Amino acid sequence: MPWISEQADSISWDRIEAILQQTVAEARQRICATPRRVLLLPPDITRMHSGSGQITEMLYNMLAGEADVHVIPTLGQHVPHTPEENVTMFGSIPEEKIHPHDWRGGCVQIGEISAAEVSAACGGIADWPIPITLNRMLMEEPWDLIINIGHVVPHEVLGFANHNKNYFIGLGGKDLICAAHLMAARCGIENNLGNLITPVRHCFNLAEERYLSKLPDLYVQVVMARNDQDQLVHTGVYVGDDLDTYLDAAKQSREQNITVFDKPIQKMVCVMQGDEFFSTWVANKAVYRTRMVMADGGELLILAPGLKRFGEQDDVDALIRKYGYCGTDKVMADYQTCEDLQELAHGAAHLMHGSSEGRFKITYAPGHLGKEEMESVHFGYADLNEMMKRYQPGTRREGWNKTDDGEEFYFIPTPSAGLWSTRERLYDRATGFNE
Repeated sequence: MPWISEQADSISWDRIEAILQQTVAEARQRICATPRRVLLLPPDITRMHSGSGQITEMLYNMLAGEADVHVIPTLGQHVPHTPEENVTMFGSIPEEKIHPHDWRGGCVQIGEISAAEVSAACGGIADWPIPITLNRMLMEEPWDLIINIGHVVPHEVLGFANHNKNYFIGLGGKDLICAAHLMAARCGIENNLGNLITPVRHCFNLAEERYLSKLPDLYVQVVMARNDQDQLVHTGVYVGDDLDTYLDAAKQSREQNITVFDKPIQKMVCVMQGDEFFSTWVANKAVYRTRMVMADGGELLILAPGLKRFGEQDDVDALIRKYGYCGTDKVMADYQTCEDLQELAHGAAHLMHGSSEGRFKITYAPGHLGKEEMESVHFGYADLNEMMKRYQPGTRREGWNKTDDGEEFYFIPTPSAGLWSTRERLYDRATGFNE
């Protein structure tokens, strides 16, 4: 069970700081009385809205007076932060204490989830092993205390983000990330979103129990929701070192972060913030989190002022430009014979995740990419300035709105903070819900 759990309509930063002080005290009692080397594992800048960077800075300041404290943002295969982004995300933490994760050359294999275990977890949909390759600094350097920090929110691979996702995706190596993402894509994004334990998370839970049980670690997890003023505020904090700490947070997120509709939505407008989302790899969260509510023949419009590339890495960017978001059947047919898709299996998975499977139109209004580029990857294109004038996102609240000429649309200012679905697609799927 969690060491600390707190729920409220809004949890202030003063209260969060007090909870973190309590967290450090509990860690001294339960893990190490006098920690000399401490590792903090926060999310990257694409989770900046969660306040996880500020939480990391608070923990750093609480511990740095007596310990050598280091930070590894759990980037996965995302682009490492610039020094300026580290300041934006982590405030006063010294740059030399923040280490970029190298998902290609900076990992070591510590074990494997076998093909038989993978197959058993997903009913035979995937039948390949998942190698457990993790950040070398995490696994090979001595640590007295490791604190994972993050935001629990519906997620397309693991049902809900955070907890051991920090390790197995955020600090995972290429082979691990590729195998896990392809497994999730084959299971189907609609079968993963909003479920407490997905097949991939089941495998990660096995790996954590089997290979990471000796790490001196704990989790600090937050849940967020919109208040009456349409602001994202912290509504839950969960601290502990076990699976129940994740499950309790995920159950609260399930109650607060999933919006259910009786009928599909014909027109959706989303904003992907320009200081967080620079590629379709991360901006496509607007697709993942809304596709369960989109009507056949409808349109999802994504306003993305920071968008300047497709992939986070050059080779993945080239892969997306080559194949485009063409749907599961086409991607898997190509995957059987195309070595570049096999080499970058997580990229193949992403192409499936980011497609509407031909059901609805996805239109981007990007800040730095042109019409020809967007259409080449099977997305529609709209002029950002025109769309900003028409839909006026700075004046809208989440929910139903109308343009000046009467077009009705549903507006989401932070799609990465939730999940939107029809009742049928959420409750009537074979994978179940509310378990």
